[in-house]
Amino acid sequence: MTLQQLRYILVISATGSMNKASEQLYVSQPSLTSSVQELEKEIGIKIFNRTGRGVTLTNDGSEFIQYARQVVGQFEILSEKYSTKGAVKKKFGVSTQHYSFAVKAFVEMVKKFDTAEYEFAVRETKTAEIISDVAGFRSEIGIIYLNDFNRKSLTKLLHSNGIVFHPLTKCAAYVYLWKGHPLAGQEKITFDELADYPCLSFEQGDNSSFYFAEEILSTNDYQRVIKANDRATMLNLMIGLNGYTLCSGIICEELNGSDYIAVPFEDETTEEAMEIGYITLKNVILSEMAEIYIEELKKYLGIEE
Repeated sequence: MTLQQLRYILVISATGSMNKASEQLYVSQPSLTSSVQELEKEIGIKIFNRTGRGVTLTNDGSEFIQYARQVVGQFEILSEKYSTKGAVKKKFGVSTQHYSFAVKAFVEMVKKFDTAEYEFAVRETKTAEIISDVAGFRSEIGIIYLNDFNRKSLTKLLHSNGIVFHPLTKCAAYVYLWKGHPLAGQEKITFDELADYPCLSFEQGDNSSFYFAEEILSTNDYQRVIKANDRATMLNLMIGLNGYTLCSGIICEELNGSDYIAVPFEDETTEEAMEIGYITLKNVILSEMAEIYIEELKKYLGIEE
């Protein structure tokens, strides 16, 4: 088994086609096919199902490719860390639910490096895509939350992808709204008091299961619901429609502005504490950028070592 063979199967899996993979890898299709067959023979499993429409992973292949991603990803980190040539930019990516503090920590981390020598990426995206990005080594770090409602399902999904959840902080639920909202001056807000206002939530695409929701109490019967794709749109909806969302209460005025506040949410029916944390592939060697990013997260959240 060689590193080159592992890279081959990652590209084949990503493209779903031997033809496209051979073009992308600048390798003839017969050579690519032969390399994959030799690997399958060596490890004793069939990695791909081959049809007239392309190739798909077998069950064994799906499990094998998770390890292959980790090996290739870790090799790239080691190469970047100890290479003296410096010809290729070092890469670091973060995928996160829509948390301004996660972006703030990213900003502070990037300031410590020369962006001419590094390639950085921050992705505010859907919950399932965060997990997929980390599993596929597209992002080294992911930021999500767990609570009593989603913990079992998401933990199972993380485990199946070889991912570990690292807790950062626990927080109560808050109602996030703009300062001109009729309820903004209250010390606490109840669910009944929110009935006349639209609940704002982030779209989760095809993975619209309640377990992937970024907002707590996702199964509640909301009379008015509006979906948004990005944080800027949600903030505009808060002002334009007196909308609100349920969140951790951890906000960053530097990025979101000072027009918004978080008011404690009072709910006697359930304890919906959020445990926010970061996810990584299991047993990985974190890059210098990842280590500093985690330090910045903890600093912003007031977590002492």
